[in-house]
Amino acid sequence: METIPVGTKKTSRPFKIYQVLIPIALGLFVIGWLFLDEFDPDVFASFHFTVASGLFILLAFVFMLMRDFGMMWRFRLFTDKDLSWRQAFHINVLSEFTTAVTPPAVGGSSLVVIFLVKEGINAGRSTTIMFVNLFLDELFFLVVCPVVFLFIPISELFNSSSTIVSTFAVVFSGLYFSRLIWTAILFIGIFKRPSWIKHMLLTLFRLPFLRRWYENVDVLTNNLVQASHDIGNRSYWFWVKAFGMTLLTWSARFLVVNAVFMAFSPNNINHVVVFARQLILWVVMVVTPTPGGSGVSEYAFKEYYSDIFSTTSAIIFVTLVWRMISYYLYLLIGVLVIPNWIKKSFSK
Repeated sequence: METIPVGTKKTSRPFKIYQVLIPIALGLFVIGWLFLDEFDPDVFASFHFTVASGLFILLAFVFMLMRDFGMMWRFRLFTDKDLSWRQAFHINVLSEFTTAVTPPAVGGSSLVVIFLVKEGINAGRSTTIMFVNLFLDELFFLVVCPVVFLFIPISELFNSSSTIVSTFAVVFSGLYFSRLIWTAILFIGIFKRPSWIKHMLLTLFRLPFLRRWYENVDVLTNNLVQASHDIGNRSYWFWVKAFGMTLLTWSARFLVVNAVFMAFSPNNINHVVVFARQLILWVVMVVTPTPGGSGVSEYAFKEYYSDIFSTTSAIIFVTLVWRMISYYLYLLIGVLVIPNWIKKSFSK
């Protein structure tokens, strides 16, 4: 008998409208507060929005499309194309939307299992795909950060006198090593000892208040072990493609900032530094408590990149454009796509 993972039986909507409005309000409040505090009308008079500026904004959207394509392609790769492009699109939108309305430490990745199950992938296989996605994402940061930092002096990465930026080096170091440990655990659980994950989950669900789901979890973990063995036997070329697409996905996301900067300040920018700071900012923002890091991300971005622009008003405006492309857009798409998906998937 097919089992349904914990949390998928309810047919109520998995999000409420306030969950969308809260992150938008937080982000716009911080942007508005910064504008009121630092607004200089002469700055906007000095902006010359040219055809090149428009092309770079368009390039920023293209980078986001590349990022989404990479995520969709990866879902299809791990399911042996059992998912259609339309289904992969739905899962990507759902994942990004839930990431945008939950704190970064929670994110949408933990709900990918439910989204995959609703698209016809069995629970054990879906759980394995979730863990493999997490593993590849963490591996990207562990590999790319040291490589990029080899070419950039530390003084250029943390050269702000801002209080929030001065803590980035310490927080980033701690989070980097914690991610190193977490990635090692994922590697062992997926490729070496999936039975450890099974034992851990079964032990957890023997607790009195979780025991009602023990049989479901027993079936799920059996499927997980089987799926882990299957994915661990994939070819070398399979993993080259998977990690290559992961590199494309995350690099495209971070290059959005480079494109936005080129639209408004095309001269005298070290784009390697801009890219490297995005790596640091993304890792550090995982500890923020607000939905999607809203409010905190805008303020931290403004403080971190303020040395690149001559005025504070300019960087605040760039911050708003960056968040509109990389964050608010997913909230809008999610609101448009999710209701129909819920109606279709939860009525099965």
